[in-house]
Amino acid sequence: MIKPKSLKNDSTIGIISPSYWLDQKILEKTAGYFTKQGYKIKFGKSTSIQSGPFAGTPQQRADDIHHMFSDPYIDAIFCSRGGYGANKVLPLLDYKLIKQNPKIFIGFSDITAYLTSISQNTNLVTFHGPMLSSYKKSWNEYNFQSMKNILEGNINTKINLPINHKIKILKHGKATGPIWGGNMTLLINRLGTTDVLNTDGAILFLEDVDEYFYSFERMLIHMKRAGMFKNIKGLIMGEVKNVKDEKIKFNKSIDNIILEIFNNKNIPIISNFPCGHGKYQVTLPISVKTEINTTMKNSPIRIIDNSVIKR
Repeated sequence: MIKPKSLKNDSTIGIISPSYWLDQKILEKTAGYFTKQGYKIKFGKSTSIQSGPFAGTPQQRADDIHHMFSDPYIDAIFCSRGGYGANKVLPLLDYKLIKQNPKIFIGFSDITAYLTSISQNTNLVTFHGPMLSSYKKSWNEYNFQSMKNILEGNINTKINLPINHKIKILKHGKATGPIWGGNMTLLINRLGTTDVLNTDGAILFLEDVDEYFYSFERMLIHMKRAGMFKNIKGLIMGEVKNVKDEKIKFNKSIDNIILEIFNNKNIPIISNFPCGHGKYQVTLPISVKTEINTTMKNSPIRIIDNSVIKR
């Protein structure tokens, strides 16, 4: 894999809105948190364009991504928020340009499509982690320190859990492999396209938000039948936030559904991991060698390889 240069205390962060736009007041407030940490901020053109819910046309958003990657003064690219619309931009991306100008690229939710497509098409390590919208209510020190720890190039990194956040061990075990994944809806949308995620040998992590219990089960069944779970080494299920039920109760919890789908799979499985749409958002480096060890209850996930080039 191609590793971008590490983040430094005085790095310049380019902010883009590659899917939906973020309210200007929230954009300025959250960007201010990073300037207080010592970073320089440069806003992309997409952060000031509105076309319905989108931050400009697909071409304008693609151009902004290209500009940020090619700008020699930009050290890292942070997405302001997710939403919808990556699928319109992906066919317009110049992967050769991105590969020739490797940089930190971070986000989650709809940004999953960018992360997996960029990493698979260029071999560049990308990062599933907090965006500016993650800080719209308040500063979150845990999210920031998790991100900083990975992006500054600390090796053999144990993912320490928030004190008041409990994960669940659904199946015990130990496994190692490159970590891939993201938002379930976005990964399913890649099926049948040239951007389908190759999960062979992977530690797979998944998360989603605002789903019904039945639709969560339906997505897992779809992924299973499409072969996405056939050769994975381990599963990390992030928080599935705001899950809903219908008038006639589904009578299965998220964990019950997972265990049914993976009943014949002898791999370590963790659920309610702090990645995705919850309060706490761990930064995970896409494609980097990672270990699950369920005997390590306070830090069952360890990033084995360096995710960036230390500078």
